Amino acid sequence: MIAAIVRTALVSLRRDRGALALSFILPVAFFTIFAVIFGGRRDTTPKITIIAVDEDHSLASQRLLKSLEAESALVVRTRPARKQGVEQPEYTAESAEAAVKAGSAPLALIIPQGFGENPISFGPDSDRHAIRMLKDSSDPVAPQMVAGLLQKVVMTSMPEVMAEQGSKYFEEFAGGVTGGQRQRIRERLNQLRQYESRRDATAANSAPGWANNAGLVAITTRDVVGQKKRNPMVSFYAAAIGVMFLLFTASGAAGSLLDEAESGTLDRVLSSRVTMGGLLAGKLAYSALLAFTQLVVMFIWAWAVFRLDFFAHVPGFIVMGACTAVAVAAFGMLLASLCRTRAQLGPLATLVILIMSSIGGSMFPRFLMPEAMQKAGLLTINAWAIDGFTKVFWRDEPVSHLWPQVLVLLAVAVVLFVIARRLARRWEYA
Repeated sequence: MIAAIVRTALVSLRRDRGALALSFILPVAFFTIFAVIFGGRRDTTPKITIIAVDEDHSLASQRLLKSLEAESALVVRTRPARKQGVEQPEYTAESAEAAVKAGSAPLALIIPQGFGENPISFGPDSDRHAIRMLKDSSDPVAPQMVAGLLQKVVMTSMPEVMAEQGSKYFEEFAGGVTGGQRQRIRERLNQLRQYESRRDATAANSAPGWANNAGLVAITTRDVVGQKKRNPMVSFYAAAIGVMFLLFTASGAAGSLLDEAESGTLDRVLSSRVTMGGLLAGKLAYSALLAFTQLVVMFIWAWAVFRLDFFAHVPGFIVMGACTAVAVAAFGMLLASLCRTRAQLGPLATLVILIMSSIGGSMFPRFLMPEAMQKAGLLTINAWAIDGFTKVFWRDEPVSHLWPQVLVLLAVAVVLFVIARRLARRWEYA
């Protein structure tokens, strides 16, 4: 009897394609996605894009920049990308700060004037000119990583300066050296300088590192985004989790179309003056209204419990909330039109929504993903909606800056609705 029960259950599972997909396809898909994010790359962390500004223009600052550019973990930008084939001027301290605020990079390094006079010190030194780090506090990983790499690069790019500083401290604390010893130190330093002038800057990658933020080079950090936020990450998680559950809500609401088709109600509705296009538009409007209401409740809860600065951003929230609600409603209509029964819709919606959410940033921030995964996330509604809400609540950008996200979400809504309308023609001819 046990064998017969097992055989019957296996036959039932094979016939239920939705359960079969949830049992085998979904775990493999999730494993693949998170393996790519965490374990499928050779580097321990994805590349970090930084903006570098050289105000000193000394030999030391130029060598420091070249060594930073040679780091495999960094993408160093000294000027904005070309516009219509025209090369843009180099970043200044002001334009670099504006770029970090706009989200072009998680941080900027400003090498101050006078840095080359005393770039390295083995102890507290009032004469040092500290490198300024302007950072976006929404990315807690990048500043720590760059600060450590900066100390490493200083060691590998300016060894003769380190030797000179070391001899100076040795002379100071050891009670002095003889004239002959001082002369030999100078000769060795000159030889080291000559060697360094001939050395290829890319050889710096093979040298050992030192990740101490308060080490050889002084660094001062300043938050230029989110410094006045009381609870900075709440807005991100409210948008990320909110969009994922909006997708589930919209697919569930659109499933009423399948219930009506199974019960025969749809045939009676279509026999009246209601057209299929009008029926789908009405259900789209209902799903969008339900999704928008759900967003409002979630953000009001975040304001009441987690002190999210909600009411100062109401215009941007309304724009992004409405566009996101329409897009997820159209997505739900597409899923419902693809399925034959409500039983098919549930597993399919779960599979697609969870994959979209994992790639699009609802489960894991996209800026911590590999570059390929970040680009793949742009194929999801989640990524564009989260980016828009981040502009509103984190970067405090005006509504006019939301046009890329608004345009993409509305375009997605139109395309998905048109496809759903064509797929729904089968009910008209049934």
